[in-house]
Amino acid sequence: MKTLCRIAALATLLFAAPLVLAQAYPNRPIRLIVPQPAGGASDTFARIIGQRISTTLGQPVLIENRAGASGVIGSDVVAKSPPDGYTILVTFVSHHLLPFVSKTLPFDPVRDFTPIVAAAFTPFCLAVNASVPATNVAEFLDYLRKNPGKVSYGTPGPGSVSHLAGELVNLSAQVDMLHVPYKGGVPALADLVSGQIPVGIFTLSTVTPYVRSGKLRVIGVIEQRRPKNAPEVPTLAEAGMPGFPVPDSWLGMLGPAAMPPAIAARLNSEINAALGTSEVQERLRGAGLEVGGNTLEQFRDTIARNTEAYRRIVSAAGIKPE
Repeated sequence: MKTLCRIAALATLLFAAPLVLAQAYPNRPIRLIVPQPAGGASDTFARIIGQRISTTLGQPVLIENRAGASGVIGSDVVAKSPPDGYTILVTFVSHHLLPFVSKTLPFDPVRDFTPIVAAAFTPFCLAVNASVPATNVAEFLDYLRKNPGKVSYGTPGPGSVSHLAGELVNLSAQVDMLHVPYKGGVPALADLVSGQIPVGIFTLSTVTPYVRSGKLRVIGVIEQRRPKNAPEVPTLAEAGMPGFPVPDSWLGMLGPAAMPPAIAARLNSEINAALGTSEVQERLRGAGLEVGGNTLEQFRDTIARNTEAYRRIVSAAGIKPE
């Protein structure tokens, strides 16, 4: 009888341990690592959500921009951090596309991370400088065909959603845009606005202010549906661009591998709760982001589906990791 009681007590402790762990977490500041420069969509999101969960978790949430190498530098910081829930990556879907263009990653985008939540969706658009004589897909393709090999497009870096979408344009429309990778979306967008490059593929939220001022023009978004926050913007597919759409572009949060399930679940719950508040929703929409949110399992499934869809695009475009 004593043995049975000990076994029952041990089982109770084992089942209770994750709950106790989650309740004790957090007891010190949390770092949100943004692998892009300040001022971009992921940085804006991190500051909005960080401020909210800092209040609900009762601990400071610190934003650290670790830009460079198409997000590899910041992502590597998280991959090599203790899986205790105090170092979290804020990144785009392009995080899982890095192996398609690089042979020498210091981490595995799937094996070395714990998915937490796809917290927002950020439509990407094909935009042109106002000097480009194109207002729609037909005029844009005509412009490219009249200038073969002379038109460059800027992106936040190789392996990004922007890069792969540009290569899909080349492949499907049989044109020859030249890829110009930058160290983040902010410097690339600056060159598009100034006319140093004529074409770019960026998040719609970062392009919109320059569209309103007349410096840029949006040809369409690359995903399968019109943006909720800008329903007047067409998709490239409906506007006649062959080969599109691509999967929805999520902006999510990942922890290091082997994060305790209780802590991952706690963060997922807190972030989803924050996304359900009118204050956060209003701020995200004001930044041009669509409110997301899902379970741990749903996010894992989304990652798997999106990665496979882009794998097919990369294969068809003949892109090889370097």
